[in-house]
Amino acid sequence: MSSSDAITPQAASGRYWRRITQVFALLLTVSALAVGGLAVWAWSLGPLPLQEVRQVSTTVVDRHGKLLRAFAMNDGRWRLPVDAKTDVDPGYLALLLAYEDQRFYSHNGVDPWALGRAAMQLMTRGHIVSGGSTITMQLARLIEPRQRRSFYAKLHQIVRALQIEHQFSKAQILDLYLTLAPYGGNLEGIRAASLAYFGKEPKRLSLAEEALLVALPQSPETRRLDRHPAVAQAARDRVLDRMVEEGKVSADDAAQAKAIVVPRLRKPMPILAPHSTDRATATVRHTTTIRLTLDSGLQKTLEALAKDRANALGPDISVAIVAVDNQSGEVLARVGSPDYFDNARAGQVDMSRAVRSPGSTLKPFIYGLAFEDGFVHPESLIDDRPIRFGSYAPENFDMTFQGTVSVRHALQMSLNVPAVALLDRVGASRMTSRLRQAGANLVLPSNEVPGLAMGLGGVGVTLQDLVQLYSAFPRLGSTLPLREIDEADAGQREPLRLMDRVAAWQVGNVLMGTPPPENAVRNRVAFKTGTSYGYRDAWSIGFDGRMTVGVWVGRPDGAPVPGVVGRTAAAPILFDAFARSGKLQAPLPKPPAGTLVAGNAKLPLPLKRFRQAGELVQTGRDRPVHIQFPLNGSRIDATMASRDGLSAVPVKVAGGVMPLTMLVNGMSVGEFDSRRQRLIDPPGPGFVRLTVMDANGAADTVVVRIQ
Repeated sequence: MSSSDAITPQAASGRYWRRITQVFALLLTVSALAVGGLAVWAWSLGPLPLQEVRQVSTTVVDRHGKLLRAFAMNDGRWRLPVDAKTDVDPGYLALLLAYEDQRFYSHNGVDPWALGRAAMQLMTRGHIVSGGSTITMQLARLIEPRQRRSFYAKLHQIVRALQIEHQFSKAQILDLYLTLAPYGGNLEGIRAASLAYFGKEPKRLSLAEEALLVALPQSPETRRLDRHPAVAQAARDRVLDRMVEEGKVSADDAAQAKAIVVPRLRKPMPILAPHSTDRATATVRHTTTIRLTLDSGLQKTLEALAKDRANALGPDISVAIVAVDNQSGEVLARVGSPDYFDNARAGQVDMSRAVRSPGSTLKPFIYGLAFEDGFVHPESLIDDRPIRFGSYAPENFDMTFQGTVSVRHALQMSLNVPAVALLDRVGASRMTSRLRQAGANLVLPSNEVPGLAMGLGGVGVTLQDLVQLYSAFPRLGSTLPLREIDEADAGQREPLRLMDRVAAWQVGNVLMGTPPPENAVRNRVAFKTGTSYGYRDAWSIGFDGRMTVGVWVGRPDGAPVPGVVGRTAAAPILFDAFARSGKLQAPLPKPPAGTLVAGNAKLPLPLKRFRQAGELVQTGRDRPVHIQFPLNGSRIDATMASRDGLSAVPVKVAGGVMPLTMLVNGMSVGEFDSRRQRLIDPPGPGFVRLTVMDANGAADTVVVRIQ
């Protein structure tokens, strides 16, 4: 080599750095081309096809967010929405990421280290030891399932993973994966799998369950528990072994988990409150998660109670139960039948909404309006004797009469004659109007008008309407329309007036003393029973300060069930429902201001004994007070022009000892003049009770209708 061919150290160094620069430039060029190529590829693929994967099963949850029922998607798949933070056991999430994607929170969709490790293991061991796909790449494959494995399919998956990471947060990616991951058959997502295999939500999983749910999505069909339980168990054990190797799980814990045999059969999906959930999905269509006001714990308890009691009462007998929160009017539990799938009991018919004869359950409202009208008091005396109202002669259930009793005793013992006598004085049309005003839909026979027979069950009503009406007693006179579907406008419901506060308290106080069924504790629940004509319906409705519960027993087809009466068939179920509610008894409200609490001896003379309309109170040799105008039951047109839209109504009285006091709906409006005449301003259109009381306490009352 000549001196001219010799390479100096300086030249060699320059050539070395030029080559390094060229290689570096080449790498940059290749990287730029690769990145540019991926960007062009991503652009050519278009946006992620998320419309189908966003579809999930419709779920109905209770007031606390607990699952009541899930409905399969139209194609039969179970895919329940998942929130990893609230719906899934943190231990499972830790195990999943440790096994599938340890750098999930640090990579951008692709983990080069995991890909390199997987490739090295494949070359050195000759088979796949661990996958190189991240959770995001697996999600990309779930969004766009591949037909077969190939290099092109993997690149496609990588591009989509980068898109997913750009579009979603890590929490959203994890939620989507946990919703879409396959678990064999028609099960998709961690919630569907946990419910189907373990019968519970994935909030609290054992180590064996966690490892199994990590293993199944890798090969869901070949590891199906209902077909290949041994394969699934082996896969679970491999997950545990690897976690032991990596120090994530102790050897003792893994050994205990391996000793547990995997389930071999799927469990049925939860189906609490089937009638309510059916109605909810038919009513609400704008969301896939519907929240009801029901309490799943109470619902489950009452469903079991209804089923046990129906089986004990005999074949074809159905039971319905409705429980309502007094303060809010929200339905806490609704049992429409003892078994939704029992065809013999017409299980899919919701008997809580069926129109049936209420028997004696309307009697408390007769007494309440009588208290409000002021012509009886709970301690007033009333006759239980044979009586005829035209062609109608009511009789008691036991075909006997008890003579003179207190009004309190008459209601507690559900005597028929006193109730009909009071209804005759109150007015059947007026009571019907009040009940409808309070939200009840009363169904009368075709071409019939309200009559005295409605006091003993001659009208149709549903269990849920009865429960709404009875909730007025602990609410001191007003009802709230029942609410079962939790909606945004829930606070806009207005109370509906049934009767005044004092009358409602008096009814509740009387019903609290009703003798309870055998072996039940007294003075815990105010309640009333009823049995319809021909033993077709047995009822019991009760309340305390917190909750109102109604029970119906009978056959859905309306056939008679001899011997099934409210006191022996429905009342024990009612008391069991309160006992099993898990809540202590809440006392009823205290008596409102102005409540007259006194024995019969201390009552004013007109309240000592009930008298029929037109029967006057005699006070010695004085001429009894008597309202001459208006007549009882008359209609008065008072719509002539005046300051308030209604003109004054004249009242004329004969007899009585001056001074005479005028009361309108139980409220004093002043005294009469010397001519025993007075003008009153009616409170408004509708029924008005006019009472005149003289100085000796003698009184006369008429009820007129202002129109």
